[in-house]
Amino acid sequence: MWHAAGYSLAGLRAGWHETAFRQESMAAMVLLPISLWLGRTWVEVALLAGSVVLVMVVELLNTAVETAIDRIGPEWHDLSKRAKDMGSAAVLLSLLTCMGIWGAALFHRFA
Repeated sequence: MWHAAGYSLAGLRAGWHETAFRQESMAAMVLLPISLWLGRTWVEVALLAGSVVLVMVVELLNTAVETAIDRIGPEWHDLSKRAKDMGSAAVLLSLLTCMGIWGAALFHRFA
């Protein structure tokens, strides 16, 4: 478990070098505490916080896919493009899910 934790921390450090992950991490530093205030039940807090963490998880997985594809070779290949595009689409879907959950929570709280 000690080695696994070290690998995980190394992955987070590597992710920090990616602009998108860094931006999402900074947004999470703001949104996670706000989720404690905005959510009225533990389920609402879990949905709000979980949707933010989900974006970060998907971004790390997308970066892992892109890194593995780049490791294979720099030449353009249709399957490489397809894999990278699908990773990007996964990030987009997680962001839209997060925005939908937060939008619904804000509407429910203030409307």
